[in-house]
Amino acid sequence: MKFYEFGDLYRPVIILLPGTCCHWKVNFEKVIPFLAKNFRVVCVSYDGFDETEKTVFPDMVTEMEKIENYIKENCGGKIHAAYGCSLRGSLAVLLVQRGNVHISHAILGSSDLDQEEGISAKLKAWLIGKILYGMFQKGKMPGFMKRRLEKKTVDERLYYDKMLDMFGMNNTRMAFVKQESIQSQFYSDLVTPIENGISVYGTTVHIFMQ
Repeated sequence: MKFYEFGDLYRPVIILLPGTCCHWKVNFEKVIPFLAKNFRVVCVSYDGFDETEKTVFPDMVTEMEKIENYIKENCGGKIHAAYGCSLRGSLAVLLVQRGNVHISHAILGSSDLDQEEGISAKLKAWLIGKILYGMFQKGKMPGFMKRRLEKKTVDERLYYDKMLDMFGMNNTRMAFVKQESIQSQFYSDLVTPIENGISVYGTTVHIFMQ
């Protein structure tokens, strides 16, 4: 795991958590210059999804522990905000739930917080892993996805085009990612339990829905 920092060291800290199977730079490079004017911005690059490392994504808990240790060692155990993009909103929630570090604002962007277990979760992770791995290697969608996209309205296609860009479509910049990492990240997100009614003193949770 890598942590990329931007902005003044002494400003309030905001941690950015990329979406599932996304590259930190693709998710956040356009907003970092604006955020860095007022925050110390820390972008997390998960195991298995950073091209400078030869790693495989282990599981949500292991990644959370690394993030918690970073916050303890580099931010005094507390940060101003954590933003979880897409499915990684569950990671922001879990960091609040565990209570090992303090987050004043947990921000979830278009996060569904889905949970499953057993054979269903394994099958979904295997299928997603197989499809995304092929997309990463070729830099393009499989035929059945193209056909479905063509049936969408212009506005819907624009939305999906932007979403697919996060997965490195039309190039092979994500070809370094192993299928094992894709499956592990997706599966771990589904089976790691999230409590109901999470409430932590001094923490506000903000949810943006698409």
